Amino acid sequence: MQLHYVDWIIIILYLLGMIGLSVYLARGQKTESDYYLGGNDTGSWPIAISTMATQCSTNSILGAPAFVAFSIGGGLIWLQYEIAVPLAMIILMIFLLPLYRKLNIISVYSYLEKRFGKGTRTALSILFQFLRSFSTGVTVYGISKVIEYCTGIPFLYAVILLGVITVIYDSLGGMKAVIWSDVIQMVVLYGAIIVTIVIAVNLCGGFFETINLFKSADPSRMAAIDFSHTGFDGKSYAFWPMLFGGLFLYISYYGCDQTQVQRELSTRNVDDTNHSLFLNGMLRFPLVITYCFLGVCIGAYVFKNPEFRTLLPVNGNGDYNYNLAVPVFVIKYFPVGVIGLFMVGLFSAAMSSLDSTINSLSATTMEDIIKGQCGKKISMKQELIYSKLLTVFWGTICTIFAFYVENVSDSIIVSINKIGSLANGPILAIFMLGILTKKSNGFGAVIGLVAGFFFNLFLWKYAPQVSWLWWNVIGFFITFILGYVISMFVGTVKDFDVASLTWQKGHSVKTFGLKKNWNIYYGVLGGYAAIILVVLILIGMR
Repeated sequence: MQLHYVDWIIIILYLLGMIGLSVYLARGQKTESDYYLGGNDTGSWPIAISTMATQCSTNSILGAPAFVAFSIGGGLIWLQYEIAVPLAMIILMIFLLPLYRKLNIISVYSYLEKRFGKGTRTALSILFQFLRSFSTGVTVYGISKVIEYCTGIPFLYAVILLGVITVIYDSLGGMKAVIWSDVIQMVVLYGAIIVTIVIAVNLCGGFFETINLFKSADPSRMAAIDFSHTGFDGKSYAFWPMLFGGLFLYISYYGCDQTQVQRELSTRNVDDTNHSLFLNGMLRFPLVITYCFLGVCIGAYVFKNPEFRTLLPVNGNGDYNYNLAVPVFVIKYFPVGVIGLFMVGLFSAAMSSLDSTINSLSATTMEDIIKGQCGKKISMKQELIYSKLLTVFWGTICTIFAFYVENVSDSIIVSINKIGSLANGPILAIFMLGILTKKSNGFGAVIGLVAGFFFNLFLWKYAPQVSWLWWNVIGFFITFILGYVISMFVGTVKDFDVASLTWQKGHSVKTFGLKKNWNIYYGVLGGYAAIILVVLILIGMR
């Protein structure tokens, strides 16, 4: 397929606009903190929207609709995942983010050095850098396949195009460019989703006819809740693994993953940080249910028009590549110009994930490896230059990984979650050992981390009947329990005031100067999780 020149003009103008924005936002950058934290002058709303934009990547806009419409065992069951989000925000707002803000850190892993020592910090940082760069390769792969198919550009050049543009505006503008470009990209992307839904519903004969067609294809796919399986019986997407696995995954992702924590540390104060988490907990479900409904629309349309499948490219195993169903639908039915806007939305989805990842990888390498291990004294100007060069380096690595991720899973959105679930639980356990216990030490923590991570690898290889969602929980408890037990018998706790680095009841109010009564917000988030549960039950009864 080939895009019209009008669509290309729209895409090129958008990409140039992103570079121009980064040049504008780069003014006044003088220090490493300005580059990585945006001068700590960003409000909670941009942070929250930027966070959602990062999550609503091509893995979502391509993978989620494909999962809902075509995956075996798919359908709206994916929405169960969202019940855990507001609950995870409560844990983060109480235990993790206020402590990070108090310590005034750039890399979240520098907390581990203060609590356990350099060895623990380095181990976690390196693990993050490898897994995050590899999983980001999935994102680059997804959008590059779309670019290849929709424009005729070879896959190699599509990867280079996406990587180069993102690296340019990210390396120039730093965290401010990441946040504000994400805000723009979120608006563009959501608009593209809504337009696609409207056209698909119209082609299917209206809203209710769309629902009826989707049910006719497979009535079980309307069920958004599944209490009948445990996740240890070969059924990955049941209620309990998605609730508890999702809870541990999201706490780890928002609280221990540099791509998210760095953004949350860019706010003006801890109240703004907590407010950004609260907003994300409230706004994410409407976003997710929107792009999952897009999957309903695509599934209904394909049931009505089965010949549509023949327009999809075929994978190496001979199956249709359903991850490309949405862009193929757009090219078939959207007018010239609007196709370009949708392609801009897909570019936006990929770039919003890639930019935050390479910025955070740069930050962890700078803070944890260069400054944390080398001990070399460098000037503020040198720090800023090195930071930009590291951004370019990691952008290159992430794009290279795009050539090695095709066979991780038949669904993009599953691929990205499986890779992360290997380490989410063990990484979260390390932080919780430091925050919730006073007797654990670095040696025990690292041994626990290794055990938890490799046990999850064992499950992936030899126990496929165990849902990968449970890896987040299992890896957490293996790491936490083993790390604590080993700490009791081997090694010593660092000689410092452990109390200042651990959580205590009432600690946040006294220490961090919170001005809002966050207990009210915790109650709202808990109630919202219950509302989501009720909504999903009602959807399944439709």
